[in-house]
Amino acid sequence: MNRLQQCVLIGSFLPLCWLGMMGVHESGHVIAGWLTGGTVTKVVLHPFAISRTDVVPNSMPLVVVWAGPVVGVALPLLIWGAILGLRFPGTYLARFFAGFCLIANGAYIGVGSFDGVGDAGEMLRCRTPIWLLWLFGILTIPFGFVCWHRLGTHFGLGQSHGRVDARDAYLSLTLLLIALTIAFTLSPRS
Repeated sequence: MNRLQQCVLIGSFLPLCWLGMMGVHESGHVIAGWLTGGTVTKVVLHPFAISRTDVVPNSMPLVVVWAGPVVGVALPLLIWGAILGLRFPGTYLARFFAGFCLIANGAYIGVGSFDGVGDAGEMLRCRTPIWLLWLFGILTIPFGFVCWHRLGTHFGLGQSHGRVDARDAYLSLTLLLIALTIAFTLSPRS
C-alpha cells in the first residue's frame, strides 16, 4: 500500500506542479496586460500545449513579458510562506511547488535566451540584455533546488521506504483531476 500511495503522490503532484506553474506564470502576463491598458484576447493553459497569453493592444510588451516569470516565481514563494505561516499540513507540497516554479521559470528564461524562444525571445526583441536573462536563471534555478533540499522523505524516498501521507497523495490526485478538467474545458489548444 505504501508504494501505491507514493506513486499516487508523485504521479499526480508532478503534473499538478506543471499545470500550476503554467497558471501562475500566465497570471503574471494577464495582470500586467490589464494594468498596462491591454486586453487579454487569449490564454492557453491546455495540458498538451505550451501556455501562452495574448494581449492586444500591448503598449508595454517588456513589462508584460517579464511579469510572467517574475510573478511565476514570486507567487509560489508567497503561497509557500503563507502556508508555512498558517502552519497548514502539507507545507512540503507548497515548498516543492515553489522550487518547481523557480527551476522551470529560470530554465525557460535562462536557457531560452540561447534560442530566443517564447518569452526569452520576446525579451530579447524588446532589447533586454541577454545577461539579464542569464542572471534570472542563475538566481532562480539554484534557489529552486535549495527549496527541494531534504524533501525526498515526504515523497517516500530514502529512509521512508515508500511511506507518504495518504491524505496528501489523494488530495494531490483530486487537485490534479480538477485542474485537468478546468484546463480541458476552458482552454483552447493553440
